[in-house]
Amino acid sequence: MTDNQKDDLNKVQMYRSIVLQYEAVDAEIDALIMTHGGGSEKMTDEERARYRELANRRDELLNEMRLLEKQLLDDEDETTA
Repeated sequence: MTDNQKDDLNKVQMYRSIVLQYEAVDAEIDALIMTHGGGSEKMTDEERARYRELANRRDELLNEMRLLEKQLLDDEDETTA
């Protein structure tokens, strides 16, 4: 296996890990929202703070996923060129 292949494999494994983290955070957000009738209006201040924390984490994970996707697709374009 070449160094490029190892690097790509590491990126794919990292991507998979990030996707699983994203899905877990998203499920936690959904559960929190659903326990309050589908919105944040009935949440306590602590719950609303937790919701914002989770939403920020989900956004960070999504950005990491997009960055890795771009890197992987750019690497693929370079190998086919």
